[in-house]
Amino acid sequence: MTGQWETLGEAGGIEAYVHRPVGDVRGAVVVCSELYGVNAYARDTCAELAAAGYVALAPDHYWRNARRTGLGYSAEEREDGLVLMRALDRDELVADASAALAVARAEAGERGVAFLGLSMGGHIAVRAATALRFELAAVFYPGWLLNSGFPLVGPVPPLETSERIAEGGAFLLAFRGELDHIIPAEEWEQAEQRLTEAEVPHELVTYPGARHGFACADRPSDYDPQAGADAWRRVYAALAARL
Repeated sequence: MTGQWETLGEAGGIEAYVHRPVGDVRGAVVVCSELYGVNAYARDTCAELAAAGYVALAPDHYWRNARRTGLGYSAEEREDGLVLMRALDRDELVADASAALAVARAEAGERGVAFLGLSMGGHIAVRAATALRFELAAVFYPGWLLNSGFPLVGPVPPLETSERIAEGGAFLLAFRGELDHIIPAEEWEQAEQRLTEAEVPHELVTYPGARHGFACADRPSDYDPQAGADAWRRVYAALAARL
């Protein structure tokens, strides 16, 4: 099947790009996109997940201010994405995640649901894990887990309430490049400590020499095919084990 845009709730509300597998459904994955919106990379990620047997849906996080945003990776488009990201509201994002989860549960049948987050979407997926119950959060280079500065983060960054992730039951699998300019090594170490103290089942992986965006081939200055392949191997193993 090919992917298509679908409304997740009432007409005129949030939409998501949805890609379903041809054969048996092994579970569902909510794909939370980078600040560039549901662009070609996010849609390709949905297609790859569907090819592996998972219903994949990528919510349009920007729908209140712009519909079906799909930006490229130029400096100008990054600035456009930053404008949209700064307008995001934390509580509205959780509400949208809840709507996506409800649809994903219905699509998954008796199987489980994962949130897969890419950069900004990694933050959203972790935030969702503090408020909702699902089986797995797999996040690539998630920002602002322990520091604020954007409205979507709010006054309390998500890992300040790590115990809520433990209560919700999600396993947290997270990836960072050693040279990531958004996620300092000190913050990653603090994240490890917070998760351990809260007894959140987790695995944090750092790839030597890798940069932010290392898993995206559409970002050639950051792309690290070896690190990206290993991270995706771990994601598919976690999906198979937990969904």
